[in-house]
Amino acid sequence: MRVDKSDLLLYAVTDRQWLGEASLAEQLEEAIQAGVTVVQLREKELDFDAFVSLGKEVQAVAKRHRVPLIINDAVEVALALDADGVHVGQSDMQAGDVRSRIGEGKILGVSAHSVEEALAAEQNGADYLGVGAIYGTATKPDANALSIETVQQICRAVSIPVVGIGGISEGNILNLKGSGVDGIAVVSAIFAQPDITAAVKRLRPLAEALVQP
Repeated sequence: MRVDKSDLLLYAVTDRQWLGEASLAEQLEEAIQAGVTVVQLREKELDFDAFVSLGKEVQAVAKRHRVPLIINDAVEVALALDADGVHVGQSDMQAGDVRSRIGEGKILGVSAHSVEEALAAEQNGADYLGVGAIYGTATKPDANALSIETVQQICRAVSIPVVGIGGISEGNILNLKGSGVDGIAVVSAIFAQPDITAAVKRLRPLAEALVQP
């Protein structure tokens, strides 16, 4: 399975710090039903067995709704789950090495912060790019914000889809209009909200407006 850019329109990246009474699988069920088009399972603290166990719960939801499941960084977890793909950052395993491990049929996403990184990722087999941080974000406090101009330059330089990520919310999403991005990835704009369904239903039309010519 390789990615279609329409799958990247509203990209939910998980964060269990806002779980409350609901399980992550329950939160994702709600988010997908409301309009999320792809899910990235991001876990920085879990060991392999716990990550795989959680991944199976999330994967069951994603498969039921035919939404791609991407695993953040953990290539071996993705292989154990036979997940739809992997997303890696610049400090993780090299994109070419990841492609060799996961094979040609899986989705490979790579984070990029410059035209040079974007072109290298595309050459090494990336199917899409995650570009940011667009704005300051508590999820990655050490990430430097990119200018909209840099996002535009990256989008023009590559032929693969680009997803904007980092501090994107209802209030600033349309600032990216005309940048060339094919979708947005969000964390707190969905999972930190008191009503996930309502949050996604507000975000989805904004994402659609963003990518319209």
